Amino acid sequence: MYTEQVMEHFYNPHNMGEIENADGIGEVGNPKCGDIMKMYIKVEDGVITDVKFKTFGCGSAIATSSIATDMVKGHTIEEALTLSNKAVVEALGGLPAHKIHCSVLAEQAIKAAVSDYYRRKGIDPTPIVGEIHECEGGSCANCH
Repeated sequence: MYTEQVMEHFYNPHNMGEIENADGIGEVGNPKCGDIMKMYIKVEDGVITDVKFKTFGCGSAIATSSIATDMVKGHTIEEALTLSNKAVVEALGGLPAHKIHCSVLAEQAIKAAVSDYYRRKGIDPTPIVGEIHECEGGSCANCH
């Protein structure tokens, strides 16, 4: 049912915790399934130098949060904004169909943290980041 990569990131999550004085904090949640992800980013010269997460949710939610942080750490903000839920799923070697929404939440949590980063700098993030999409428990178009 779950790949080795999913189990590894669930049992040994990377970058878990929070960053004091984070440059951006994003929180997204899915009221239908109860998963809540909070991402913290530290940015220096346009590069995400540190990223951490706190996730309340199932094993897939924890695994997608963990791999998403790995995928953006050390990359520019622009590169981080190209992270897609499909890339998260592929990096984990797949997810069960009913857990794809977790990858959407991970993507959106990163985008929410970047949006907060821009807001703190007095920049409207919407033209850069776009709208933050909240998944409706696997029933939305972004999940499929």
